[in-house]
Amino acid sequence: MADYFLRDDLRRGAMAHAIDAATLLQWADDAARRAAPETVYREKEGRKTLRLQLQGNSFFLKDHRGVGWPEIAKNLMQLRLPVLGAGREYRAVRLLETIGVDTLAVAAYASQGSNPATLHSMLLTDDLVDTVSLEDYCADWRTNPPPFAVRMRLTLALADIARRMHGAGINHRDFYLCHFHLDEQSLQRATLRCHVIDLHRARIRREIPRRWRVKDLAGLYFSAMDCGLTRRDLLRFMRHYEPGGLRVALGKRAGLWRQVARRARALYVKGHGGSPPAVAGPDHGH
Repeated sequence: MADYFLRDDLRRGAMAHAIDAATLLQWADDAARRAAPETVYREKEGRKTLRLQLQGNSFFLKDHRGVGWPEIAKNLMQLRLPVLGAGREYRAVRLLETIGVDTLAVAAYASQGSNPATLHSMLLTDDLVDTVSLEDYCADWRTNPPPFAVRMRLTLALADIARRMHGAGINHRDFYLCHFHLDEQSLQRATLRCHVIDLHRARIRREIPRRWRVKDLAGLYFSAMDCGLTRRDLLRFMRHYEPGGLRVALGKRAGLWRQVARRARALYVKGHGGSPPAVAGPDHGH
């Protein structure tokens, strides 16, 4: 079984020869093999991620060559779902586009094969130039807090992204600040642009089970614990995430948010070897 997409600008230009999934996959393999070491960002479990130039623009390529049955078995024994190809990321990106969430811009995609151990696939996306990961952008917020309006706007933007994503049945599974890329210039405009990336582990369901919703929300909370969070930041997020607002978040859904807090704290202790910073009281001056 083969699946294939090539954006018009590349179809008319540098990749006019890629007429089907097989030739596009061959191009991806050749590009991955020729890549200079400094352009390779990650190479593990049958997946190679690299930056390249085409038609004067920068792109990211993920070339998946299949993980093999031993890797699949190891993941399943660890109760983890293995990444079997680019298909999940491609479908998640397309769904995010339909619900108005900024994400990767797909330039090309191809998949060929039905054996999960040898599935061959690729995904080419535009490089998110002039953006910064929220992990880097918020790194010094604990000691150098941003303007109140910036912190509030980003808090509400993250809650909106999580609400839309989960409402559409998308479970990111690596939902951390480092996987959001902010267009800083958009902070000066009416529409904030914050892109969700690294969706290769994403799952799409009719409805997300509670434990997977907790996993995403706890991952995001954990990754923000060193950002000088206040109680009002958390309440703003909860109010904007929950369709019923704080009345629901602190009422019938209070158990979910307690689970989120417990799991986030456990992640912090495991990752940093100590307790997370205490959440501050009301925002200063507000």
